[in-house]
Amino acid sequence: MAELVLCEPTELYNILNQVSKLSRLAEPNYLCLLDVRNKREYDESHVITARRVKQKGSEYLIPESVDLECVKYCVVYDSNTSSLEVFFEEKDDEKSDKDRQVPVLGTAIEYARVLSRFTRHPVYILRGGYECFSALYHFFRTQKIIWMPQELDAFQPYPVEITPGKIYLGNFSQACNPKIQKDLKIKAHVNVSMEAGPFFIGDSDKLLHIQVEDTLDANITPFFRHLCHFIEVLDLPQEVQKQHASESGLCEAAAALGEDCHWRHCHRHLGSTLLTFSKASDGSQRPSPGGLLGSGCVTRLALKEKAFAA
Repeated sequence: MAELVLCEPTELYNILNQVSKLSRLAEPNYLCLLDVRNKREYDESHVITARRVKQKGSEYLIPESVDLECVKYCVVYDSNTSSLEVFFEEKDDEKSDKDRQVPVLGTAIEYARVLSRFTRHPVYILRGGYECFSALYHFFRTQKIIWMPQELDAFQPYPVEITPGKIYLGNFSQACNPKIQKDLKIKAHVNVSMEAGPFFIGDSDKLLHIQVEDTLDANITPFFRHLCHFIEVLDLPQEVQKQHASESGLCEAAAALGEDCHWRHCHRHLGSTLLTFSKASDGSQRPSPGGLLGSGCVTRLALKEKAFAA
């Protein structure tokens, strides 16, 4: 019998957005997402690709045409279950207090227990249910019930979420997609590639371009310190951030990191020289302190600006 595990909304979001060459949602044994709310709630809206769980009398039915034993992720959600604890309610009769207590399970937990007899992988229960997930990721709500294989193949995933609500990792097309930027409320970009894209960011203080080749033997280490400080500056209160931008510091320099320039800026909080690029004798660009950044693929980190207190 498989165990029951709570699944955070961010985990389900990332499961939905995994890709190989195509979206992994097209793989038959990748994800089985099950909605145990009533038909009216399901028809009104549900998470994309979710199947509605049907009942025969008081008995929950197992979804047809799904090999549960082979499914990697089996995720169940109801309206708002947020715990695996069993609650007790009292029946209104003349029995003793102990006999009057009846265990009550959330519908998601109840159905997950049924599924656990048919799968060898853990059964995941979405923490906070549909209410929490749809509030965080409203763009994944739908009324669509049937998904054709061609539609799943063509499904356009969003960037994966690294830090909930703050940091995302995506590719070039995602970084330049206005809908994704709007849905995720993207406020800044880290562009890790040789090419520059048509980013919507108009403020250079919100764009860090690390200009490197896309190779497997490239070295990412020399850039970590500056990347982390760029993110740190975004999290500073607005007044302090303006002070950073008004000086010859990171905000000004970070926007040009990787460009063909010969200057260096010393940042008073960093205490060291920022990495800059210069032309080599063969015409190629090289980082002056050493090492190229690379991850084997062209990626962008989309940074969501923290809400600043007044």
